[in-house]
Amino acid sequence: MSKRSAVISRWIIVAACVPMLAGCREDAKTKTRVLVLGCDGMDPKLVQKLMSEGRLPNFSKLAAQGGFWPLTTSIPPQSPVAWSNFITGADPGVHGIFDFIHRDPSHQAEPYFSTNRVVELEHKAPWHLGDYQLPRSTTKNELLRRGRPFWDYLDEAGIPVQMYHLPANYPPTPSSHGHAACLAGMGVPDALGNQGTFEHFTSEPRPETKAAEGMRLRIRRDPTTGVAIARLQGPANELQPSASPMTLDIQIYPDKKNNVAKLVYVNKGVLSDETVELVLDVGEWSEWSDVFFLKTPVGPSFGTMVRFYLQSVRPDIELLVTPLNFIPTRPEIQFSEPAHFVEDIGSAIGPFYTQGFAEQFNARKQDLINDEEYHVQADQVLNDSMRMLDYALDRFTTGLLFFYFSSTDLQAHIYWWDNNDKHPVRTPENAKKYNRLIEDLYTKIDAVLGRCMERMGPDAPIVVMSDHGFANFRRCFGLNTWLKQQGYLSVATDMYVDADWTQTKAYGLGLNGLYLNLRGREKDGIVDPNQRDALLKEIEKGLLAVRDPQDGHQVIRRVYRTDECYHGSETRNAPDLIVGYDRGYRASWNTCLGKMDSEIVFDNNQAWSADHCIAHDLVPGILVSNRKINVADPALIDIAPTLLSIFNQSRPATMSGRPLITP
Repeated sequence: MSKRSAVISRWIIVAACVPMLAGCREDAKTKTRVLVLGCDGMDPKLVQKLMSEGRLPNFSKLAAQGGFWPLTTSIPPQSPVAWSNFITGADPGVHGIFDFIHRDPSHQAEPYFSTNRVVELEHKAPWHLGDYQLPRSTTKNELLRRGRPFWDYLDEAGIPVQMYHLPANYPPTPSSHGHAACLAGMGVPDALGNQGTFEHFTSEPRPETKAAEGMRLRIRRDPTTGVAIARLQGPANELQPSASPMTLDIQIYPDKKNNVAKLVYVNKGVLSDETVELVLDVGEWSEWSDVFFLKTPVGPSFGTMVRFYLQSVRPDIELLVTPLNFIPTRPEIQFSEPAHFVEDIGSAIGPFYTQGFAEQFNARKQDLINDEEYHVQADQVLNDSMRMLDYALDRFTTGLLFFYFSSTDLQAHIYWWDNNDKHPVRTPENAKKYNRLIEDLYTKIDAVLGRCMERMGPDAPIVVMSDHGFANFRRCFGLNTWLKQQGYLSVATDMYVDADWTQTKAYGLGLNGLYLNLRGREKDGIVDPNQRDALLKEIEKGLLAVRDPQDGHQVIRRVYRTDECYHGSETRNAPDLIVGYDRGYRASWNTCLGKMDSEIVFDNNQAWSADHCIAHDLVPGILVSNRKINVADPALIDIAPTLLSIFNQSRPATMSGRPLITP
């Protein structure tokens, strides 16, 4: 070989090796696998109790390798706030989520859902085409959480990230570098645009009601055939000038002798129709069934899916229909990043609940289903999650995998009761019976953890965490009624109907928020900003002095000033005070939406008998890992910088949390 040929050959070899060497460097950077299981509402005291009884062997094994710690939650300890702390590694002063419900000060306390809303970018009059119209206005579904999510930094570094049912991330943030995939969870609406609108039908005469929480509708008889008809309410048809809801008739044929019925409906199409027939026993849920609404005779159609639950066929027919979920393999909106991520999941595991709040707690709160029926449906959601986790683990080879379970929260809201206090709706025996369902649920999560530990192997970091714990919800506090009594709020029944803002100094909205009617900030504000501090101290003192007339117990444990506990520019939009209730108490349902109660402190009388929207130190979450941590008081805001640290990424200045694990 000539000298020139040898040189060329060496260069060819080097050139061929460069991609291989680059690949080796890439493998070194991304070979780490980290699993995070997010179990919403999992309580540290109950976990410790069950571990000590030997009922959570895998939690015990994981803790023995690393440790178990209570995890300081957010202020207030509400899920969208807490998960935003987790996502950004910072408090609400950075991410701007303070409650489930926020207010628009420019429209005088107008409420809106805190994590996302649809905004109109450009308004144009529609084009009219006969009986229909073609909308031309441009709208955008906006994620209201601020701050940069931790996975952006991993995405930028080329580290793969997969997240399933992630809360407080709808619509999902885009992956700028193509290494992050996310299926959004809490915040994803149903097909009506709400957070879970069930439809309950009965042939019993009763008034019809339609609300975002659920619809109570009548089953009527076809005047010609006598067939029972349940008219399913669909999304608004934007192609009609009236934007009236699309509907679909479900024919119900009860068996004359047996407790069974056949449901029949027609999915109308442009070229052909599809007749769907389902036969259900009383007490049986159907599988997922596609429901299509045709917007015009020539299309397009709007695809949804539901499950039917036949409750009764005699003396009255009763049928519960889940909220309209999106079909994972052909979603009408984007709730995953990339958009095809949910389609890939649906193609692999079949249909699953796509709405963020999948458990039918609204139907249980309204006593349209009982405790046993709610448990069956809630376990369907858990089973969906189990199937999806297996899929996630099968395709997880490197980087970070986050997987979220809602069951530990939305079953606890209904079944948790950890002492002998009088239960709002159950006998003492039944209170204990249904609380055991939460213990059983924790053992199921332990089995899930065991499978994950086996799949991940001994070397991979594993983190099990929750956003908050739980407490009984025995008594309600009417914050706005108290404010009225103290002379701070001038209103008769509802601040959005009959408030006198010229005489109002403060009002409550959301589960923990209290706002001053501050001049220059609120549209109709009257409070002089120079008097703000004095007024806040006066209100705080009054709240801390409130005692339960039933037993003299202190109702409010702590009152937080947001300008002291939040850090960042979003603090300007926060409530002025966060009300931290004592264990056993919570804001009344009327308080949440600016309404009045007839009393200030009164019994909770609903099946929603446990909660966590109280003083944050009473309901920490959990942190269990096979890695030891280097601080004694870990907090939610520490998880994001910890995950970055494991992948050798530095903590950004916007994160106030600390890395808990030294890589």
